[in-house]
This record gives sequence, C-alpha cells and structure tokens, in this order.
Amino acid sequence: MSANPDAMPAGSAENEMSRLRWQCRRGMLELDDLLGNFVEHHYQKLEQQQQKIFKQVLNFPDQLLFDYFFGNAKPIDKEISHVIERIRCDVTPRT
Repeated sequence: MSANPDAMPAGSAENEMSRLRWQCRRGMLELDDLLGNFVEHHYQKLEQQQQKIFKQVLNFPDQLLFDYFFGNAKPIDKEISHVIERIRCDVTPRT
C-alpha cells in the first residue's frame, strides 16, 4: 500500500490519459484538435480541482463546447469558465 492514498500507480495514470484522449475525440475536427492538444501538452499541469472540472467539461455537448471555445458563449460557472479560458490560452496560437 502506498503512503500517499491520492497517488496513482503508473499504469493507472496512463489508463486515465488514454481515457481522456478518447473522450477528446469529438464530432468536430476543431474540438478534436483543441482538446487533444490540450490533453497531450497541458492537462497534467492543471491543479487537481481543475483536472476534475476538465473531465466534467468533456461531458458537455459538442456544440456547447464549440461555442465556449470559440467565443460564442461563456459559461456561468466561474470554475468552468476559468478552465475553458485556460484551454483557449494554452492551445490557441497568439497572433
């Protein structure tokens, strides 16, 4: 038994990443690219609470995610809004 109950065995962490990669495959190419890039390069840098919210966001319908990420709508929930903005900033190229 591990001394840290929150620590995941290496295999479990990889299984979680595989599940996240799969969940990031959406019905829209733009969302596939945005979410896939974020999971590969930025997800593990999130705090644990933000990771939990990210997983919650993955359950949203594609059109709602598209609207959030591309500025057509803004989440009311501040934590969700923060994670959406984090994804947009981390993945969207700066001009």
